[in-house]
Amino acid sequence: MLHRSMKQDDPLEDFTPRSVTLEGVCKRVYVAGAGPAVLVMTEMPGISPQVVRFARWVRDAGFTVYMPSLFGRDGAVPQAGEGAAVFQRACVSAEFRAFAGHASSPVTHWLRLLARQAHEECGGPGVGAIGMCFTGNFALTLMLEPAVLAPVLAQPSLPLDAPEAIESAPDEVRQVRERLEREDLTVMAYRFEGDRFCRAQRFAAYRQALGERFVARVLPDSAAHDDVAPFFAQHVPTPHSVLTAHLIDEAGQPTLAARDEIIAFFRGRLKPGSEAAAILGAPAQ
Repeated sequence: MLHRSMKQDDPLEDFTPRSVTLEGVCKRVYVAGAGPAVLVMTEMPGISPQVVRFARWVRDAGFTVYMPSLFGRDGAVPQAGEGAAVFQRACVSAEFRAFAGHASSPVTHWLRLLARQAHEECGGPGVGAIGMCFTGNFALTLMLEPAVLAPVLAQPSLPLDAPEAIESAPDEVRQVRERLEREDLTVMAYRFEGDRFCRAQRFAAYRQALGERFVARVLPDSAAHDDVAPFFAQHVPTPHSVLTAHLIDEAGQPTLAARDEIIAFFRGRLKPGSEAAAILGAPAQ
């Protein structure tokens, strides 16, 4: 993968932009790669250069990335004012439930349909899905689609007003847990220890709801990159984005190890017989 500056807008020229219409709703989806499908759902405030970098890592590991545009300006470096405006619009959008937990954001229905279509197009045993920040819990809700086998929750931040809550209806969580047990699946999750948007209470709620099927990784705040885009510098006062804005792309760094573990998790679920078998049975923390 070519080295690109994280301080310049990414043109996304190595992705194919597709207009995908599902049940009358059309969204742009960036697609690249070959192999089983993985949905990469962007963090707030949009598909930044760091989000695209992570998508390329997944693509280069042998997967077809489907990266839907859900908010913000695609490929843009997150600026303070522009990003704040995107955040405010998303908070009042009918597609998202930023506040009041125990109910999934309506947009997850469309994303479940996208996962189903991606599986039909790419084949393989199933689909992987990763949500980040605002979309973090979406990967859990997508488990209601049978094609989704490998869910990853990166700093799931909704609902914003209830740090101990999960952005899923209790009945949906029950269905997901039953499926995890029935099919011997796990949910991987990541956060920084001092994250104010995804606190320890939230991971405790996931653990209570999903039991040992919820595999949590909590990284020390010292592992976070301190050179971040203006949106994060002004509006995100603590380490937050494990795989994107706060990832340190250097060997031996905990954030890079988290990236590698996630890719191995995808391989283990979507490419049976790969080297990731040990991770699938890793104990929850």
